[in-house]
Order: sequence, then structure tokens, then C-alpha cells
Amino acid sequence: MNDLLESVANNLQGGEELCADELCLAPGGCTLRLRSNSAELIALLADYFSHVAVAATLPDIDIIAIERDAPETGLAFVDWKREPGKTGRKDSYADLPGGRAVRKVRTGMVFLQSERYRIAAGPCIQYANQVINYINSQYMNWLQHRDWLICHAAGLVYQGRGLGIAGFSGGGKSTLMLHMLADDAVSYLTNDRLFIRAGPDGIEARGIPKLPRVNPGTIVHNPKLHGLIPARQREDLLNMPSQQLWELEDKYDVYVDRVYGDGRIVQEAALAAFLILNWQRDADADLTVKAVDLAQRPDLLAALMKSPGPFYQYPDGHFQRDTDDFDEPAYLDTLRHVVVYEACGRIDFTGMARRCIEEILTG
Repeated sequence: MNDLLESVANNLQGGEELCADELCLAPGGCTLRLRSNSAELIALLADYFSHVAVAATLPDIDIIAIERDAPETGLAFVDWKREPGKTGRKDSYADLPGGRAVRKVRTGMVFLQSERYRIAAGPCIQYANQVINYINSQYMNWLQHRDWLICHAAGLVYQGRGLGIAGFSGGGKSTLMLHMLADDAVSYLTNDRLFIRAGPDGIEARGIPKLPRVNPGTIVHNPKLHGLIPARQREDLLNMPSQQLWELEDKYDVYVDRVYGDGRIVQEAALAAFLILNWQRDADADLTVKAVDLAQRPDLLAALMKSPGPFYQYPDGHFQRDTDDFDEPAYLDTLRHVVVYEACGRIDFTGMARRCIEEILTG
């Protein structure tokens, strides 16, 4: 056993005793169990993951979340390089023999990733979204070990046909997705991480149990979401300059089943099409949508590829690096039998939602 890895694990757990409550999740055939020293945290996460929660069972993956002050580990963390278009420091990491520690720069939360230990430690309740992301990262690792490719995309399903929606940073894929959910025939698959692979009957798409997170600019223009913020605050936001409102970052979770109705979340579907949003708020031209060949458009391919990130551990035990290149041939091969569309011109969520349903997804 690695002494340093065990020492870091013990430091993060800090001698805390785990409570009797636990949470078991079963997304897509993978069973995860979360244990904690905090019953409050377990209850909070049970509410969030209610659509994939199951009775206690033998898990494939065990996760521990320790509610405590931000840990001091003594490790020499190195910044994880941000993706193009992203600024500021977010993640830092320290590689250990047999494992990796990841520290969130802004919050001080620390996560340990190894084949034996999967631990989140810090103010977990305050930063529950980071614990949610860590839980999802374990499921994402499980998927990638089974040949699923990760895409930076939202996903919807209409009459059994899946649609992936990608775009450049701030392009509005979540906003478009929520516009489309206003149609009762549309189901939610995923918000920001879509997984694809070739199956016996075509390309399969799978989501992760992560709810949409939207900014105020999306909320104030979507009547279904108005209840997420007080009416007075909504009025103040609408009085802001449109560009300033568009750029405002203040994330809110959208509980899909509560906003749009029970049974509106699905876990997988056949992928019928992919849409890449390459439109602009200040464009002079009207919205246009056309089919494209990704092999001839590396700029669009870049919009949908996604790094597995610092938590990804390959089956042989080594970890993803922030300098690793994307496997472009794998994406092109998987998507070669899927029609890919590019949306250009002026941003038009209502018009695009209508075209998705009436043209792209109506076969």
C-alpha cells in the first residue's frame, strides 16, 4: 500500500466518523454509493439526485464526502491549464504514487482520486455543486472505460430521437435546450456532458445526472423559469443593458421534473443529429441552419470535443494530463453516420427550437 496516498486519504477524512445515512445512485447501469460524516449533506444530495437514487445495494464505486474546513494537505499543487476561451484559475492538482489530489482554487475543496480512494473534503454543503460534479466524474470515468466519448454538449430527446447541442463558450446551448423543453414531447438528457458511442443499431447517446445550471439572462426570458428568482430581482435584471445581462454569471439549478413535469428526464437515446451553435447576438444576417461535414470543419469539431479533465484515471491507472490531445479520429468516426448541423447568423432561440423539432428531429 502506498504510504503517501494513505496519509493524504487519512488527512482528508480527518478522523471523522461516517454517519449511518448513505446515498446509492444507479445511472445507466453503474452503481455509486456516497457516504459522509454529514446527514445534512446526504439529504441535500439525495434531493438533487432523486431521479437516479436507488435502495442500498452493493456499489461499483464508493465515494466519501467529508464536511469540514478546507483541508491543508502540504501538497505542491500545480494549476490545471484552462480550456481555450476560459480565464482565471480553477483547478490545481498534485500527482501521487497511485493517485491524484485535485484542489479547487476558489473554494479550497480537495478531492482524492485513486482506484481505492475517492474522497471529497472541505465545506461540502456550501459548495455542494462541486461534490455533485465529483460524483458525476466517477460515473463519467466509468462510461469512458466502456468506450463512450465525452462531448461538450447538451442533449434532448424528441419522439425517441436524440439531439446533441454544442456551441462555443456562452453560445446558449442550455438556453436553447430549456426553450425546447417547453414542448411536452421533449425530454431532457443532459446539460453539458453528452456521451456517445457506436451501438448495434446506430450511435447511442447518454447523459449524466447533472441538472441544467443557468444564468439570470436565461431565467428572465423564459416564463417556465421565472420562479427561480424573486419578481423584483427579475425586474431589476430586465432593466440591465442586454449585453451586460447576457454576460452575467450567477448559476441557478433547474430541477427539470419540478419545472417541466414528472418523467421528463431520460438517461439515454439513439442520437439522430448534432447541432453546433455558431451564431452571434450582434449578427446582421437572419438565422440559417445547414448540414456540415465535420471532417472539413475542424473549428466546429473543436466546439464539441471535451477533455475528460483532472479526475480522469485510465484503466491502467495513469491520469489525464492537461497537455493531452483530443482523439479527433475517434470523434469523426463515431459521428460520421450522424447528421451534423451548423446554426449561423443572429441568435434566435424561438426560431431555432421550432426548426429543431419541425425539421431536424422529425424524420
